[in-house]
Amino acid sequence: MKKLFKAAAVAAIGLTLAGAANAQSALNEILNSGVLKVGTTGDWNPMSVRDPATNSYKGFDIDIMNELAADLGVEVEFVPTDWKTLVNGVVAGQYHITGSASISPPRMKAAGFSESYIAVEIFPFTTKEKASEFSGYDSINKPEVKVATTLGTTFEKLVREWFPDADIKVVEAPARGYQEVLAGRADVFITSNIEGSTLEEKFGVVRVPETGPRSPSPIAMLLPQGDQVWINYVNNWVKLKKAKGFFEGNKAKWGL
Repeated sequence: MKKLFKAAAVAAIGLTLAGAANAQSALNEILNSGVLKVGTTGDWNPMSVRDPATNSYKGFDIDIMNELAADLGVEVEFVPTDWKTLVNGVVAGQYHITGSASISPPRMKAAGFSESYIAVEIFPFTTKEKASEFSGYDSINKPEVKVATTLGTTFEKLVREWFPDADIKVVEAPARGYQEVLAGRADVFITSNIEGSTLEEKFGVVRVPETGPRSPSPIAMLLPQGDQVWINYVNNWVKLKKAKGFFEGNKAKWGL
C-alpha cells in the first residue's frame, strides 16, 4: 500500500510540474495574448531589412515569422534589437523568438536554438578598386590593412581571430562594417555568402581574390533556453515546413 501511495504521489508531482512548465511556457503566453513577439535587427539583407520610413520589415526571416504566426493563429510583432543585445533580449523576455542567427557556443550558453534551416559561409570582401591589392587571407592580416566589423556580431570575433595583425575598426550598430569600406574608411570587411551576394549586386563589392569560404555555420532562431515546450513546438514546426518545401521556396524567393 505504501509503495502504491508513493508511486501515486510521484505521478501527481510529475503532472503538477509538467502542468507548471506548460503554463509558464512562451507558447501559452503567445496563444493567450494573441501576439508573437520577434526580435529582429532589420540590418541583414536579405534576411531582415527595416524600412525606416514606414517602420516595416521585409526579408527571408520576416516571411518565416509571418508563417509561424499564421500557423499559431496569432499576430506578429517585430521588436527592434541589435546584434550585441540579441541574446539578452530573448533571455530577458523582451521577445519570444529571434530571426536567424549563427549557432555559436557563446550564444548556446545563454539561449536555446531551433533546428537549423539554412547555413552560411564567411568571405572577406573589398571594393573593386582595392581588389588588386590583396591575394589570399595573409594579404589582409597586415598592420596597414584596415578591417571593419560591427560590434557584438560573430563577424567581430572572426575578424579578431583571422586578422590579429590588421588594423581592426569596430563600429556599433546600426553602422555596419561594409559601410566603412564603401566610405573609404576601411579596406576589407567580412560577411556571409548570404549578405555578400546582395552587397555585390547593390554596391559592386567583390570577394578578396584567392580567398575560399571559412567558418561554415548553421543558422537558426534563438529561443528561451529553459522553455522546452516552446522549443519543441518550434523545432517540430521547422521539420513540418521543411517537409512541405516552405524553406526551399523561401530561399528561392530571396535568392539564397
